[in-house]
Amino acid sequence: MKALEAELRERLRRPLPGAEVQYRFAPRPLLPQWHPSDRPAGARDAAALMLIYPGPEGPTIALTERHAGLPHHAGQISLPGGGLRAGETPAEAALRELEEEVGVPADQVRLIGPLSPLWVLVSRFVVHPWIGVADTRPAFALAPGEVASLVEAPVALVRHPAHLRWGQQPRDGQPMMFPYFDVAGQQVWGATAMILGEFGALFDPAFGPGPPDRWARPLRYTG
Repeated sequence: MKALEAELRERLRRPLPGAEVQYRFAPRPLLPQWHPSDRPAGARDAAALMLIYPGPEGPTIALTERHAGLPHHAGQISLPGGGLRAGETPAEAALRELEEEVGVPADQVRLIGPLSPLWVLVSRFVVHPWIGVADTRPAFALAPGEVASLVEAPVALVRHPAHLRWGQQPRDGQPMMFPYFDVAGQQVWGATAMILGEFGALFDPAFGPGPPDRWARPLRYTG
């Protein structure tokens, strides 16, 4: 953990990978009205926290399975996070949301630094991701109605391209391809994959899923 923390602190002093890597992990075809660095009028700010802590397989990232009843991204795997309150900074909001969603107090977390903000068209949030570390595995307490389960992703898995896949599903009546991280059988895709992808690119600038045809069969949507 100490070596990883030192490496991350050093790397975050330099320019971030940014939109180039976020694009690698975006669903295809790309939405014509979307760019990850957009800040459209009326957009709301949100924050997310990538908490890294010691786990059985080494440094581990806490992800959450969102409750099926939530209005946006229901059932998807995400980082703890949510909208900023009046007067909050993204760092403050990220720590608050971490405690509200998975029960980890702010005084157990050392913030290392931010990743690139990301415009999420579906929820109309500009998400500000932060990386934080804890010295021991927290005693997680999941928020009823918000978090269905905790998904623990070893950092070594997230950094290894062997765990990247392409999936497909319909979008507006047309086939859509999406890159995802395979974490214990869970598909981690969308905005969360873009954030994790930039994290992976901190260590390997070429980190990415490769072209869609690397994994997927020809698209045949008949819905």
